[in-house]
Amino acid sequence: MKILTLVLAIVLPISTLARVHEYELDNGLKLLVKPDNRAPVVVSQVWYKVGSSYEYDGITGISHLLEHMMFKGTEKYAPGEFSRIISENGGRDNAFTGPDYTSYYQTLEKSRLAISFELEADRMRYLKLLDEEFLREVEVVKEERRWRTEDNPQSFLYESAKAAAFQTSPYRFPVVGWMHDIDNMTINDLNLWYKKWYAPNNATVVVVGDVDPNDVYALAYKYFGPLPAGEKIQLDNKKEVPQRGTKRITVKRPAELPSIMMAYKTPVISLDNENQDYNWEPYALEVLAGILDGGNSARIASRLIRGSEVAAGAGASYQIASRLDNLFTLSGTPAAGKSIQELEVAFRNEILDLQTNLVGDEELQRVKAQVISADVYEKDSVFYQAMIIGVLETIGLSWKLADKYVDRISAVTSDQVLTVAKKYLIDDRLTVADLYPLSIQDEGARKTKSNSGDSRAR
Repeated sequence: MKILTLVLAIVLPISTLARVHEYELDNGLKLLVKPDNRAPVVVSQVWYKVGSSYEYDGITGISHLLEHMMFKGTEKYAPGEFSRIISENGGRDNAFTGPDYTSYYQTLEKSRLAISFELEADRMRYLKLLDEEFLREVEVVKEERRWRTEDNPQSFLYESAKAAAFQTSPYRFPVVGWMHDIDNMTINDLNLWYKKWYAPNNATVVVVGDVDPNDVYALAYKYFGPLPAGEKIQLDNKKEVPQRGTKRITVKRPAELPSIMMAYKTPVISLDNENQDYNWEPYALEVLAGILDGGNSARIASRLIRGSEVAAGAGASYQIASRLDNLFTLSGTPAAGKSIQELEVAFRNEILDLQTNLVGDEELQRVKAQVISADVYEKDSVFYQAMIIGVLETIGLSWKLADKYVDRISAVTSDQVLTVAKKYLIDDRLTVADLYPLSIQDEGARKTKSNSGDSRAR
């Protein structure tokens, strides 16, 4: 209990002092500014409401490929000029794409914010897509897919598990895209995607750092204000159809060890249930994940890795905030002499325990303290303060929910943890993916046989 009290003492001043200033330009661009005067630094992030969950069969990976192309020049700046200018001004820049968003960011000395705004406003509407740059980046992305996913057994297993778990939800698409779709992408596809989604009325600019909010608004008005708004987009949210029974897949890849992933479909924070009696459920699932995998004293580490020694490594994760319902996952590699079947039984026994027995108060308070402290440490970073604001806004929630997180985690009870375990961690919501390792020799022989068959067919 003392740990929790300490954490709350730390976090309360942060949320009390960190007021977010919200603005909206006439063209629909939203601006969120959070002063943090501890260092003369500013983080600027531009968030677009588009990612892999906005895509469809045939163009998967297009949001990620467009992210690459956003550094390849505009009508005003040549390819590579964006990053060069930021670097010359002592800054760092990069970008990332997720299922629900694409974000571009710069970290700069506070007096250089205007440079960031000028460059971002320019490429928001005036990107110049060149054939030679496009063809080059397609090959870069294909190689990225190879080394991040196809040559990484754990990543490939996770991708396969998501594709099997989701039947109609667009979360079945990988962010990097399927190789066939990347290979067949055209520059015209990219141009249409850019014109549809990259517009001020589909963007949120988040600024955190040693700034005056009114000065930031003046800069936004100067650089982003003249940009024309895009067409209003009617979004068709394809929700997942109800699952009836456990799904199982087996993945065979070159790997040193077997592994397993158990993915349960679970709800996430939603504004739709903010005033409902069950709005506590995502927070109870967050605590449940901490009970299983909240450090060395958590149940998976103490019972499965050190206790029964059925697992060489294992963990649990839960996605509490996303645009659509997501997954609660258990994953692991069996210890030497143990099988993935034995590890699955061990995972199931831990779930059954949570569905049958209330978590003790001391364990519950310790886990809450760890979950909250992780949130506090993130908020201590200027970059992650901006990240939290950007994610919440872009997935359709509100930055204001960030300050409710601690109170809602603190309010979770043992009864609520048991309730969500019984309601959501059940076979009718479960997909099990097993990875069986192939030797490099076996994989080489398989490819040789496949290529030989292709040759004869032609």
